[in-house]
Amino acid sequence: MSDPITSADIQMIQRIIPHRYPFLLVDKVVDIVGTTTATGIKNVTMNEPHFQGHFPGTPIMPGVTIIEAMAQTSAVMVGATMGLMDKNMLIYFMGIDNCKFRRKVVPGDVLRMTVKTTRGKPGGKVWKFKGVATVDGELAAEAEFTAMMDMQA
Repeated sequence: MSDPITSADIQMIQRIIPHRYPFLLVDKVVDIVGTTTATGIKNVTMNEPHFQGHFPGTPIMPGVTIIEAMAQTSAVMVGATMGLMDKNMLIYFMGIDNCKFRRKVVPGDVLRMTVKTTRGKPGGKVWKFKGVATVDGELAAEAEFTAMMDMQA
């Protein structure tokens, strides 16, 4: 029996989720504890395409991309734990609830997304998560979200 996976680098992330530049929004996932909790890391850089228009002269990471980064962290946590590397998994949002933004996220920030499963089990398609995104320990965003994980043929 192999040891449980507790982290995922960018190569493993790309083997689990289908997202690619410019929509791959998590650089690594650490502190994976089964399908229970994990922390995603996103190094926010000025060369990301959304900063050209959001907003010129005052670059701010769009809130929807912060929520997407939390969802990608959740998908990597589940995929890594369940051995879904190279399995052609697609993930779809089904709902976003209790979403709040508390701080701007700007180039140079390191976004830490801590996610927790609130409903879901191995083999199940529909999962619920609670995510919190911070920068330097300061709350940037939080949300609860539901996603469907679908294995493609």
